[in-house]
This record gives sequence, structure tokens and C-alpha cells, in this order.
Amino acid sequence: MKVFSSLIYLLLALGMAGTASSLYAGPVLVVGDSLSDAYNMPREAGWTHLLSERLGEDFEVVNASISGETTAGAATRIHDLLADYRPGLMLIILGGNDGLRALSPRQIRDNLAAVIEKGKASGVEIALMQIRMPPNLGPAYVRRFEQIYPDLAEEYGIELLPFFLEDLFDQPGMMMADGIHPTPEAQPKMLERLWPALEPLLPTD
Repeated sequence: MKVFSSLIYLLLALGMAGTASSLYAGPVLVVGDSLSDAYNMPREAGWTHLLSERLGEDFEVVNASISGETTAGAATRIHDLLADYRPGLMLIILGGNDGLRALSPRQIRDNLAAVIEKGKASGVEIALMQIRMPPNLGPAYVRRFEQIYPDLAEEYGIELLPFFLEDLFDQPGMMMADGIHPTPEAQPKMLERLWPALEPLLPTD
């Protein structure tokens, strides 16, 4: 009887351990552009590195962002990224370069949808960040572009993250001289704006 009881306890313990480990199935994968690529600053100053430091050793953050990346580029390489890193959570922070070139909102949407669909097919938790465009692109284009993100989030049932530069553009010292890229000083603030929406997506024991 004691041997049987010990076996039961062992199986229960293994089952609980398996459940706990399955809550976090892989790295946090960030698929983005220069806003996430620590553009023109040390890699360690970027918000993704700060996120890694905040999460500690329990989580791995893989920053697969590339300066200049477009939604088409991400759609091309997402298969390999998913195969190489097998993430548990994927953050998609893309579209700014497409929008600044006034590319077709329909094509941008289709590219983002392709990335999302490949992630969902791999069983990955996905969050999509809202991207904002400057008003000089015209109200009609800006409206069509920015509507892509809530529409995709609703269609695919994924989290819509707030744009982490929303209130930083007009703050002194937050943007580089080009008016597009955030400074090293802005990086902690970007993470703080993202954190309330991101934290609930991170599995815990």
C-alpha cells in the first residue's frame, strides 16, 4: 500500500510539474523594426533588453527586430523565426516603415495577417501593437492605416497593445533629431507604457 501511495504522489507531482512548465512554452519573440531594434544606441539600452532584465532568468526574450523591416519582410521570414525559436509569446510591432512609405493599407493588412496566421498555426500566443502615423500623410490614409490593427486583433482574437510612443513625441529629449526614432532616455518609458498590457500575457506558475 505504501508503495502504491508513493507512486500516486510521484505521478501527481510529475503532473503538476508538467502543468507548470507548460504554462511557458518558449521565449518571448519580438518581431519589429527600428523602434524595437535599439536604433543608433547600444543594444543594452533598448526597451527589449530592459524587458529581458525585468523578466529575469525565468523568461528568454528574443529580439528578432530589424531596422527598416516591413510587414512584407516579416511575412517572408516568420516561418524560420518560429521554427528556430519556438516562442511561447510573439509581439508583433510592425507597419511603421510601410506607413511612412504610404504603402497600400490592404497589403499591409494582408502581410500582418500572414504573420499572425503562421504564429497561431504554431500555437503561439500573439500580441499586436497599434502603430500610429503622423498626420502629414493625410487623414484618409492615417485612418485606414491605423484601423488595420484593431480590426486584426478582433478578427484573430489577439491582444492589441498600445503604441508605446503615444505620448512621447512632444516630450523633450524623447525623440532623436529625425523625429521618428526614440532616444535611449525614452526606452524605459516605452517599456512602462507597454507593461500593463504585456504583463497579463506572461504565464506564471
